[in-house]
Amino acid sequence: MYAIVETGGKQYKVSQDEVIKVEKINAQVGDKVNLSVLMLVDGEKVTCGTPTLDNAVCVAEVVEHGKGDKIVVFKYKPKKNVRRKQGHRQPYTALKIITIK
Repeated sequence: MYAIVETGGKQYKVSQDEVIKVEKINAQVGDKVNLSVLMLVDGEKVTCGTPTLDNAVCVAEVVEHGKGDKIVVFKYKPKKNVRRKQGHRQPYTALKIITIK
């Protein structure tokens, strides 16, 4: 059994006891978060929502908050000696999927 859930403007394929990294959520470590379910697959039975399923719920627990790998943003203008280097680390929240119903 797995589900397609949406959080932070992105969609994720999740199954029970799986840990996923999503966009940062304002919740404390150990809090339970409900994710909106877009599609639910249980063996051969597929249920799709328009856009979400009202009777399905995915409960996840916040495991940790952190920052992703560093991305180097380098901009330059050729032949003008203009260089600009900047780094970025995207914050994330790790969620452990507890139940999908």
